[in-house]
Amino acid sequence: MTDVLVPTAFISNPATFGGAPAGDCRRGVPFIKDGQLLGLAPPTGGDVCMLIPHLTEAHCHLDKCHTIQRIGQVGGDLAHAITQQRADKNNWDEDDLRARAMQGLREAHSNGCRAIRSHVDWGDTAAPPLSWSVLLECAEDYPDLQLAALCGIGQWADHEFAEKVSDLLALTGGVAGAFVLGHDTTQAGLDNIFAAATRHGLMLDFHVDEGLGDFNGLEAIADTALATGFKGPILCGHAVSLMDRTPDDFTRIADKCARAGITICALPITNLYLQGRTDGTPDRRGITRLHELREAGVKVVVSSDNVADAFCPLGAHDPRAALALACVTAHLDPPLGDWLTAITTDAAAALGREPITVEGAHLSDLLTCDAAHTATLISGRTALHPATETLT
Repeated sequence: MTDVLVPTAFISNPATFGGAPAGDCRRGVPFIKDGQLLGLAPPTGGDVCMLIPHLTEAHCHLDKCHTIQRIGQVGGDLAHAITQQRADKNNWDEDDLRARAMQGLREAHSNGCRAIRSHVDWGDTAAPPLSWSVLLECAEDYPDLQLAALCGIGQWADHEFAEKVSDLLALTGGVAGAFVLGHDTTQAGLDNIFAAATRHGLMLDFHVDEGLGDFNGLEAIADTALATGFKGPILCGHAVSLMDRTPDDFTRIADKCARAGITICALPITNLYLQGRTDGTPDRRGITRLHELREAGVKVVVSSDNVADAFCPLGAHDPRAALALACVTAHLDPPLGDWLTAITTDAAAALGREPITVEGAHLSDLLTCDAAHTATLISGRTALHPATETLT
């Protein structure tokens, strides 16, 4: 049988798991019983493939994806992208939404994803948008799809709005989400969304501080989480303005995030495209502080965000591509296998799921890849395949 490489990030006890050290992996012949991988026998030194859990797409926008062909030549900052995408909503009927969302879901699954969270623009009223209903139907074919209502934090400041939306989210298994970027009513909105999430047992997901500059919604979220004792998963995407915090400010904020159990989702593809724009080539990096957050004990995940829409004309629903770009822009040095949890186990936990590692996992929960190095895996040069097809 072919040798397998298992990144040590997915092994709790390498010594008992078996195999032999191979860089940031263990290498050996898989010992499989009743469809479960129980360990590794000594390697043969022959052909090898890599074995990992399914990927998780922790942050995307299936309601917006694959609209670039009709939006045309777009470019600019966040505000410009919002304006351009809002104009395209005139085209969002059931058929259009379903076709594009299913295209995105097929793309994500072909790239090794199982669990996926899509944000859904909510609109100006408490009534759910058409896209919510359509994506709920898509979830019937893709049961690992989660939907997060993307509302302005100012909308959550309205008690009636908060009650109606949270009631609906509880009925449909949704996630309470909000966009936080220098709003005057941020604290009132946070008070209401945390109260609603506590009342209904909802998970929380924030677009926060999506820009370089003097924004600090992240600390307000952490403060509210600590003050309320909220115990559910909290995922905060973007957090780009951490780049502009002083060392003392960053240490304070990161400590609060760690104590509150907040996970930060870096979104390098969209943020690098939108943030730090100048008249020429930008000299700022639109990405959050991955190294420093992790060193402070904050869980960090990486995801694709916008795909072929007004916010980013490029991209794909492919967490490996997002992590590869993060490696380049944030200088994520080897051992690169240490960062694979950002698109697998840590990302799954951020979505409230029990993360599946490799030890004792059923082959149906694992993927293989013709890669002899974790850098090759992350590069995306080789396809991912179900382990049930390659190891049985």
